[in-house]
Amino acid sequence: MPEMIPSQSTLAELLGPSRFAVWQALCSAIDGKYEMERLWGTGGKNWTYEYKYRRGGKTLCCLYAKRNCVGFLVIFGKEERIKFEGMRDALSDTVCRQFDAAKTYHDGKWVMFEPTDAADLDDYMKLLAIKRKPNRKQP
Repeated sequence: MPEMIPSQSTLAELLGPSRFAVWQALCSAIDGKYEMERLWGTGGKNWTYEYKYRRGGKTLCCLYAKRNCVGFLVIFGKEERIKFEGMRDALSDTVCRQFDAAKTYHDGKWVMFEPTDAADLDDYMKLLAIKRKPNRKQP
């Protein structure tokens, strides 16, 4: 856990204006569909900050921040990978290539996206729906 949760201005300065806009779009989209616990952490050796969405002890996804870069991590278990393959045609080539290139570990396939704009945001929401149905009521 970082000593201090970063302010919006600290994140904006770290990420730069365009990446900060991507960060905000991701958070807004996730917050709009999911009621989740949100946890800040250190980003380990490769990132400055980690922002994790969890519920019931299970992680939905993690966002990572470092200088001029946003990371969006989704871990797919075996059943989730099967669901991904079933909806592959509905996803962008970029998202599919990133999925295919990701390493599969004993606990799942760790897919790290580094979005530079919001072009794949709808696809990211489809990926999260594989992991967990949205649980926030839409107005």
